[in-house]
Amino acid sequence: MRLPLLALLAMGPAHGYQLRRALESTFGPACPRTNDGQVYITLSRLEKSGLIEGRAVAQDGRPAKRVFALTDAGRRELVDWFARPSEGAKVREEFFLKLVLAPQTRLADRRTLIDLQRSHCLATLRGLRASADQNREHDLSRLLIEGAVLQLKAELDWLERCQQEFT
Repeated sequence: MRLPLLALLAMGPAHGYQLRRALESTFGPACPRTNDGQVYITLSRLEKSGLIEGRAVAQDGRPAKRVFALTDAGRRELVDWFARPSEGAKVREEFFLKLVLAPQTRLADRRTLIDLQRSHCLATLRGLRASADQNREHDLSRLLIEGAVLQLKAELDWLERCQQEFT
């Protein structure tokens, strides 16, 4: 939730409830529902890290609300996030977050993100194939490598679909 909240704040200052609603409206059912507590805890941590800053804004007849804005350090964190290919077990989920949020932040564009992710997948695929060539006699290693290759091929197919849909 940390980086999507930073991305939403790159679009302008907001308070926690606005950010939760923005997450829900931006991602709909593709993103698990969040509660206000999760949002405010994450905002507190981001503020302590210097990535955002909050200020109290008075309201008529109600307690002041805290409005958060992205700092320069937060913007750099986002730029770095958009510039890195996604890795790990949840590649599609993180990449999808980037794909949806990048154009709204104007810190990266979808075509660049897709090309970066595709290049990363192809480089990983080349490395796996080289490893498979070196481990031909190890059946278990070969099966594991074959599984990873199949996942990467599916990832590349999905990236192609993303490109067709978004560009």
